Amino acid sequence: MLYYLFEEYSSNFSGFNLFRYITFRTVGALVTSAVFVFLFGPMIIRSLKLRQGKGQPIRADGPESHFAKAGTPTMGGLMIISGIMFASLIWANLSSMYVWCVLLVMLGFGAIGFYDDYLKVSRASHKGFSGRLRLLLEFIIAGIACYVIMSNGEQPFSSSLTFPFFKDWLVDLGLFFVLFGAFVIVASGNAVNLTDGLDGLAIVPVMIAAGSFGLIAYLAGNAIFSGYLQIHFVLGTGELAVLCGAVIGAGLGFLWFNAPPAAIFMGDTGSLALGGMIGTTAVATKHEIVLAIIGGLFVIEALSVIIQVASFKLTGKRVFRMAPIHHHFEKKGWTESQVVIRFWIVAVILALIGLSTLKLR
Repeated sequence: MLYYLFEEYSSNFSGFNLFRYITFRTVGALVTSAVFVFLFGPMIIRSLKLRQGKGQPIRADGPESHFAKAGTPTMGGLMIISGIMFASLIWANLSSMYVWCVLLVMLGFGAIGFYDDYLKVSRASHKGFSGRLRLLLEFIIAGIACYVIMSNGEQPFSSSLTFPFFKDWLVDLGLFFVLFGAFVIVASGNAVNLTDGLDGLAIVPVMIAAGSFGLIAYLAGNAIFSGYLQIHFVLGTGELAVLCGAVIGAGLGFLWFNAPPAAIFMGDTGSLALGGMIGTTAVATKHEIVLAIIGGLFVIEALSVIIQVASFKLTGKRVFRMAPIHHHFEKKGWTESQVVIRFWIVAVILALIGLSTLKLR
């Protein structure tokens, strides 16, 4: 919105040229979304607590320390999504196809998560609606976004898979790219969803991933920087840095209320939306494989669940004391703060490794 407003008058007032710079608008989006969540967060928390009564159901087989959290409201993702949307509509270039694809995936996944949270709260159960139906809806939303991204890009590059460490290695997937991209987005959304189990555990790695992909989007969308780093230039993706800035700002605002003891939980509303958003950004910037490195913590959490379920079905034995893996460490005697902070450290290290691939070509 501000981009169009000030672009029109930039020829008369040179100071308005600031609003044409992605870096300036990214900072603006960060600050705007943070202030939005800080200001409206308490009101949203009071409203959700009033409507939810007993709050998010606590798993009976979970760590004993979690029972003290009974009554804490969920659906805190509404705060985050609202902050991101508000900041994005103000600061982003809304003519960008990439901006709308990412935002629509965020809203679509957020709506699915919201319905899941609603069922859990209304039924006083930690089980939501059918997992298969949820995955089907997610794949439809992600598939539409990937098809739009592929169709509006330059063929055959837009349907190709790129590889880190190799500047010229491309594999054209053709229409299969839609299925592959949808898988990346859905996997990202659900991996973040599985990570969201402790106060502050998911939101900080999400901000780290958003910051990393904000940088990648900016560099990949800039012909000069992408040429210098020898990464693939993707016209228009630089605008996604603004959205990533909004994620960081909204995440900081949410963390203020989600810090232990949490006044509100993110819920599936937020975790699915944020994971889907990051996954879509990775697909748009052609860094799907790098997402597995930068978001490695989310991958580990998801794999721990897959391994646990597969092991129990095949052998009747569990590999971990409890899955996802953050609960395993709780069962081993780590305090919640130890698990959270150590996982944050892992997320930072993995993000640095992922970003190093930009230069190692």
